[in-house]
Amino acid sequence: MKKTAWKKRIRDDCIRAGTYAEWCESIIDTLAAILEKRDAAEEQYKQLKSLPIIVHTNKAGAANPTKNPALVLWNDLNTTALAYWRDLGLTPSAFRKLTGDAPKKERISGLAAALKSLES
Repeated sequence: MKKTAWKKRIRDDCIRAGTYAEWCESIIDTLAAILEKRDAAEEQYKQLKSLPIIVHTNKAGAANPTKNPALVLWNDLNTTALAYWRDLGLTPSAFRKLTGDAPKKERISGLAAALKSLES
């Protein structure tokens, strides 16, 4: 997903969660860039049909199994993104800390669920 699409999605999530403020735009921009890079690393890994563990040959000619660098990068970017999601209140624990309340889940009554199933 492109950075602009990520920005819209993150902003919309913040608005839905009630944690959006205009000063968050720089955080949203940074998180969108991180997620775009994460997606690119994942796509590169998939395109190359890589394995999680690769064999790296060092200067001395010894072959050593090592984690695939694309997966290491993907994991690092995911970890970094998680910190930004927390800053924006987009994880359950961060949401509770910011608002003092648990995220609201939409509950559908039995009647509403039955009527919705008839729409299909």
